[in-house]
Amino acid sequence: MVEKALCDRGAFQYMAILHEDRVTGMSNGRRDFGQQIEIRCWDSTDARIATPTNLPFEVLSKLAEDIIGEVPGIVSVTYNIAPKPLQQ
Repeated sequence: MVEKALCDRGAFQYMAILHEDRVTGMSNGRRDFGQQIEIRCWDSTDARIATPTNLPFEVLSKLAEDIIGEVPGIVSVTYNIAPKPLQQ
């Protein structure tokens, strides 16, 4: 699902990460506790330094909707916008 949505963005790397922590989200119009998937998509030339790919909100929103709707137990989807390495 993530690969299909992001494969044509020209990013160096993209992935979905399942977090083990339980988070609050919405499921079937009700508050629910479940797991979170974090989406990472980076632009880079060497994998040591990377910046998050500027994805349109519509792409991220559709991806979150698809993941929450199709992956049991997922109630939250986040997009990681932290650069690598972090600027201190």
